[in-house]
Amino acid sequence: MTGAFLGIDSGTQSTKAVIVEADTGRVRSIGRAPHSVIANAPGQKEQEPQWWVDALTRAVREALAATSGVEVQGISVSGQQHGLVLLDESDAVLRPAKLWNDVTCARQCQRLMERLGGPDAAVRLTGNAILPGYTAGKILWVREYEPDIYAHARWILLPHDFLNLWLTGERFMECGDASGTAFFDVRQRRWSRDVLEALDADRDLAACLPRLLESHSVAGKLRPVAAHALGLPAGIPVSTGGGDNMMAAIGTGNIRPGVVTVSLGTSGAAFAFSETPVVDPNGEMAAFCDSTGAWLPLVCTMNVTGATEMVRSWLGRPMDDLTREAAQVPAGSDGLVFLPYLEGERTPNLPNATGVFCGLRRGTDSPGHLLRAAMEGATFGLRYGMDILRRLGIRPQTICLTGGGAQNPVWRQICADGFDAPVVRSGVDEAAAYGAALQGRWAVVQQGGASRVSLADVAADWRGVMQDTTIHEPHPSTVRRYDARYAEFRRLTDCLGPAFGAARGDRAT
Repeated sequence: MTGAFLGIDSGTQSTKAVIVEADTGRVRSIGRAPHSVIANAPGQKEQEPQWWVDALTRAVREALAATSGVEVQGISVSGQQHGLVLLDESDAVLRPAKLWNDVTCARQCQRLMERLGGPDAAVRLTGNAILPGYTAGKILWVREYEPDIYAHARWILLPHDFLNLWLTGERFMECGDASGTAFFDVRQRRWSRDVLEALDADRDLAACLPRLLESHSVAGKLRPVAAHALGLPAGIPVSTGGGDNMMAAIGTGNIRPGVVTVSLGTSGAAFAFSETPVVDPNGEMAAFCDSTGAWLPLVCTMNVTGATEMVRSWLGRPMDDLTREAAQVPAGSDGLVFLPYLEGERTPNLPNATGVFCGLRRGTDSPGHLLRAAMEGATFGLRYGMDILRRLGIRPQTICLTGGGAQNPVWRQICADGFDAPVVRSGVDEAAAYGAALQGRWAVVQQGGASRVSLADVAADWRGVMQDTTIHEPHPSTVRRYDARYAEFRRLTDCLGPAFGAARGDRAT
């Protein structure tokens, strides 16, 4: 039997499970299962936590059925960040989970920051502003609109914590994922009592939170009921896991200075390794902890592959065909600019924004123009975040792309030119699940008595699998053209910001 580790990524759209050989890092098999989303009102994005369990079970069983001769030696879970899961005293789910891209709590976030003394005070207390994507505002929303549910809430968990509870019967949270709640002090790696009291001065919310564990820990063992559902032996070690961005950082080798990972998924993210906390005084960049014991300065946008998928659905054609046509359109799409704010936006903080095409005319209305403008617009949104990282001292030597959009070679070159940096693609299609498997291996090695083994040491055997060897270099002439188009993108965003209207949040959905 070959030793292997099981990495699970429970994302917004689906759950992925990868089985990775322990010694080589080779992916033996992948299983996938989709999720539904509840979106019955503007800004609402919710899911039933049981859907995640069902999808995890299907994905793991599919991965196990696709390989043989392996012994799973450890399990680790990557989960979509910031989602709010409320449980009662008996661990029953009280309501659907509010997801990271649910922006119904925009006004609650504003009021919460006012109670703390404004955005600057929030950054001083936690390292982060309190944005609608984070968990804190969602708690206040439930308290205001669903007081009976809030009163019965005994436990406050994140999505990956809920799955760990199902796997092990234990409640725990890892500091990387915790840092995306907006009530966690990222500098001190502990809960912020000030923010928790601002959320509810009459209740000790810290008592509703699970215990914090370090990222290299084995946090529990696979319990019999979960083992039976998955088709695995009981007692397999389960590590702390972490948020999807933290796990994607590990899975793309972003565990040392100089590497920046850019995720082209449903949402977008750009993040880098740092040995010390990196806090943005303007609160636009997320000052997160990572899942290695260090820090992960990160910027997130809410609209990436959603933009390209929208165009594909309009046209009703395969993405490969549209990509070939987009490759024939000049960089800059002949002046067609797309603001991709279909779900509002997090960076910059525009929760009420909408998508906008500007420059649409005869000559820029071809399928290739529409798709290329969507790819460029999503990339420009991420460039805004990349500029923040650079302003704060992050200097990318290489950018590693991951997520569904990273499979598109035209988009990879747009990123190289738009970011003005060499770009490589992640060598594994499911970087977050792969990173979870690697973190699980690290935890098991540590548990075995090798307390001084670093993650970099453990990752060395897997490094050859992590990155594609194809490099997309920026073209100086295209870089200059994109500089001009990006300036126009920013002018349009600044001009239209006040016109996006009243907040879509602050409603009972």
